[in-house]
Amino acid sequence: MGRALLLVPFFVSGLWAQADRAELKDLLAEALSSNPEIIAAQKRYEASRQRPTQASSLPDPMFSPSYNSNGKPWPGAGLGMEPTSQIGFMVSQEIPFPGKRKLAGDMAVKESEAEWQQYQQIQLSVVSRLKQAYYRRAYAFAAVDVLDRNLELLRKFLRITEARYAVGKAAQQDVFKAQTQISILETKRVQLDRETRAREAEIASLVNRPPGSQLPRPADLRPIPVPVTLEDLYAAARENSPMLRRDEKMIQRAEVAVNMARKEYYPDFTLNGGYYNMGRMPDMYMFRADFKIPLYFFRKQRAAVTEQAQTLVESRKTYEATNQSLHFRIQDDYLMTQTSEQLVRLYGQTVIPQASLALESSLSSYETGSVDFLTVLMNHITVVEYEMNYYEELQNFYLALARLEEMTARPLT
Repeated sequence: MGRALLLVPFFVSGLWAQADRAELKDLLAEALSSNPEIIAAQKRYEASRQRPTQASSLPDPMFSPSYNSNGKPWPGAGLGMEPTSQIGFMVSQEIPFPGKRKLAGDMAVKESEAEWQQYQQIQLSVVSRLKQAYYRRAYAFAAVDVLDRNLELLRKFLRITEARYAVGKAAQQDVFKAQTQISILETKRVQLDRETRAREAEIASLVNRPPGSQLPRPADLRPIPVPVTLEDLYAAARENSPMLRRDEKMIQRAEVAVNMARKEYYPDFTLNGGYYNMGRMPDMYMFRADFKIPLYFFRKQRAAVTEQAQTLVESRKTYEATNQSLHFRIQDDYLMTQTSEQLVRLYGQTVIPQASLALESSLSSYETGSVDFLTVLMNHITVVEYEMNYYEELQNFYLALARLEEMTARPLT
């Protein structure tokens, strides 16, 4: 067998040319400009900016034309002859108690600011999902490379085993075991092909391309150190996280709503002014002020204040829950990056080279008959497993970074 079955270098995929690869930055730019979720959130924010002026404006005035007639039902009957006959109009303007309109406008402003934070959060969510789909697709391609390389190795090994069996130097079960292992790797490859296509469809959806759009192979994932400390991530979340900022705006909106509910104890009023033509008699003018009396405050206004006060408590607790959840998720993903970084380094620098040497040694020993077929096969299975674990941990590392970026609004890759 000589050196025919020596392992192909583990990092051969890293030596491939990176031409014609799907660039992540290009996909991100396309998603930010075309993704329907982002555009919808942007339009919701732009729509919310139109609410403050509406909420703080006076109610529309009312114009009421009217006439009174005597003797006949049509306008002008008895005009100038009967003192109750008249033709005129009245204008009414409802005026909220001073301060209510400003509070209503402030509430709308806080709601708009919360929509802005929601828009930012949706952008981060789409970017994170796109990155995770990209990294999963990159892992699938790398894992397929591992399987293809080892399938070729196994097929060569199977041919040699069949030749040894033909001359009575190998057992028939050795041939069956090699064939079985080839079938197992082929089933894994089918699963990875499905994952590749699924992630390609997900990316096309996120960048708003037509279904069935084809994408080049993604760039290879490469080991990098953890680019930030846990304390830096906590600080970034406190300063930048749209989830926390949105909850803060909702707390501020609830505080304004409490003041607004208290203002409802004070009466609104309506000013009315009218002019009436009396014919040959002197013109008549009218002015009236109507006041709303909050007579049933014990059933309405008091309950409204209590409702808004409870809503304020709810908003504060929601912020607290979001903050606690955010800190847990940040720590969880940060620990994953640390663990995956260490495992990638151990697999790449120690475990896989050692397992590869063990396989190479067993292959040489198998040639001389000092090692049985099962030992060689198990060594080969071990190498495949470790190589797959290497790329899986590399994938986990990048997935955790993508989630951390979404939670902290801080670029990490």
